[in-house]
Amino acid sequence: MATIVGLSGSLRQASFNSALLRAAAERMPAGSTLVLESIRDIPLYDADLEAAQGVPPAVTRVKEAVASADGLLFSTPEYNNGVPGVAKNAIDWLSRPPADIARVFGGRPVALMGASPGNWGTILSQYAWLPVFRALGADLWSGGRLLVSRAGGAFDASGALTEERTSEALRSFLAGFVAYASGRGRR
Repeated sequence: MATIVGLSGSLRQASFNSALLRAAAERMPAGSTLVLESIRDIPLYDADLEAAQGVPPAVTRVKEAVASADGLLFSTPEYNNGVPGVAKNAIDWLSRPPADIARVFGGRPVALMGASPGNWGTILSQYAWLPVFRALGADLWSGGRLLVSRAGGAFDASGALTEERTSEALRSFLAGFVAYASGRGRR
């Protein structure tokens, strides 16, 4: 059906957003796969580094995974009512060189979701990502929304999703996005 790449916008070991992606991998619709990639080894963007050494291998690995997938599922934290710096840095690197933007992001279905210990989930972060992905030419899926608020109560100490309401919302969200990404005819 579809291969989706999942990226967490957090580096934290016990990240709710990474846990949400692991839960998503376990709840993917039949015939579809969620491949989890990491931004952990992506360095801070530096045009001098790019000019001297090219795109770092960690960036190339994630970039190629996204470019070959049917869609990108991005799980974003919310820091200070906006996007996390490490996540924005990763997306900036994935858009290098500019000639690769269309291949990596152009028309690629992208879904945003997020988990937060706060009361509003990651609504402001998700909204802040919209112009970034639009500028890259991504096909933002607007058929569903997943905002996990008070995430400390949704996951157990090991990071497993235990809240049934959130689990069902995640299944529904994934079914909608996978159907959308599958219907795009990408790959």
